[in-house]
Amino acid sequence: MTPEELSLAISACLKDAVAAGEIALSASAVPDEVRVERPKNREHGDWATSIALQLSKQAGTNPREFATVLSARLKSINGVAAVDIAGPGFLNITVDAAAAGALAKAIVEAGRDYGTTTTLAGHVVNMEFVSANPTGPLHIGHTRWAALGDAIARVLRASGAEVTAEYYINDAGSQMNVFANSVYSRLHGLPVPDGGYPGQYIADLGHDVLTQHPDIRELTEVAALPVIRAAAYKAQMKDIKDTLADFGVAFDVYFSEQELHDAGHIESAVARLREQGHVFDDGGAVWLRTTDFGDDKDRVMIRANGEPTYFAADAAYYLSKKDRGFTEKIYLLGADHHGYINRLKAIAACAGDDPEVNIEVLIGQLVSVNGAKLSKRAGNIIELKDLIDWLGKDAVRYSLARFPADSPLTLDPDLLKKHSNENPVFYVQYAHARSRGTARNAVAAGVDRSAFDASLLDHATENELLSYLGSYPSIVAKAAELREPHRVARHLELIAGAYHRWYDACRVAPQGDEAVTDVNRTRLWLNDATSQVLANGLDLLGVSAPERM
Repeated sequence: MTPEELSLAISACLKDAVAAGEIALSASAVPDEVRVERPKNREHGDWATSIALQLSKQAGTNPREFATVLSARLKSINGVAAVDIAGPGFLNITVDAAAAGALAKAIVEAGRDYGTTTTLAGHVVNMEFVSANPTGPLHIGHTRWAALGDAIARVLRASGAEVTAEYYINDAGSQMNVFANSVYSRLHGLPVPDGGYPGQYIADLGHDVLTQHPDIRELTEVAALPVIRAAAYKAQMKDIKDTLADFGVAFDVYFSEQELHDAGHIESAVARLREQGHVFDDGGAVWLRTTDFGDDKDRVMIRANGEPTYFAADAAYYLSKKDRGFTEKIYLLGADHHGYINRLKAIAACAGDDPEVNIEVLIGQLVSVNGAKLSKRAGNIIELKDLIDWLGKDAVRYSLARFPADSPLTLDPDLLKKHSNENPVFYVQYAHARSRGTARNAVAAGVDRSAFDASLLDHATENELLSYLGSYPSIVAKAAELREPHRVARHLELIAGAYHRWYDACRVAPQGDEAVTDVNRTRLWLNDATSQVLANGLDLLGVSAPERM
């Protein structure tokens, strides 16, 4: 019995009790699915639900009386061994061995779909993350959101949401002119201009420009700069995209800020917000009255000299997302962007949206790596591509995914390079590789999945392993709801530990001249179910599931 099956069964019992007049609720008040969770103390049962506490007030009764009525019906469900009422009205449910073991077959048959749900079906989400300036390589400051942002998008999709991952390219404004001037200076053997970009990568970009435009040095500075800006920008964006690809991160949309300006969207945004009654003129400048919606001060959109501000572009960009049909916009920003939360929510409110529903701003804390060296190309930063080369994509991504975004983090390279159980990513990947090795050995010994008897999975380690496998879908759903993929990583570690204990206690392949029995065949189903869940979970984190290690 899967948690989903139990959830539906509880809901059916509730509906039957309401129909029989045992519980005074309207039929519409009964949820189609009832949330079940693992009790903190496994001695209390396999699953627990607090539905009696949630609905008893509506039913005009106390939670324990509600739970008593529901308990009587639950005990009649096929596969339920016992139902106990705990505390103020919690229901603790124990399933029999056959019902619990059936999960192994269900997982294998579901394959990659196991763990996916429809809990967020109908949610149309735009999620913007990384969005590094196209004036240099990706560095350690972008690493956390590249890993976490991609993992959040994956768990949202696994929970039924329609997600567009978007990278906002800050390719407008003075920094692009400084970027072009920096490349121009290196092309002509001049020192880096004041406030310019240093680093070997600027010289490398100059070489790229020279390859594409051999006569670039013959042009005047005025004529050369637009050419340099366009070519160097294109080359740097390719470097960024290549690095992201090496990190296993894919974006559905790369959105250009410059296009907002070129297409007149800034002016359009000002006009639309003025129609909403939130724009005013003062001192020759155009302002958005964001203080009406919790911002600490009103924001200038158009300066007195007629130049739009970055804030105006932010407003136009938000309206673009709204116009493209995204009812939910998630912004993933760095630790130095706390001040953006109120202003972005104010933009949403000014645009007629609900800032508590239509926009969400997540702030990620800083990450550092002990012993990391500054980039030889960039000189003053630690490049993401160097971290990948040094520690490997899987180690970096998993390590970043297993901690909440709002906690400062220091990675230990010595730990991440260890092939031991101390290294969490190795621990989980090794469990997967071990399960695949077990399957190969079993097949070689003549074991196949031609038979399955769930009641044979009655060892204590099998009960523990099945319980963690059964919890996986609810863990994924919770990770999506809270935008916390670290929940998936930590659960995979629990599964890995349970698998290793089961591996030590229960053989899949027979020993010596022992005959192959249905115990072996049924255990192969459990082994392969574990492989599938580990692979599915690692994929949500953007981490590989190796066949051998």
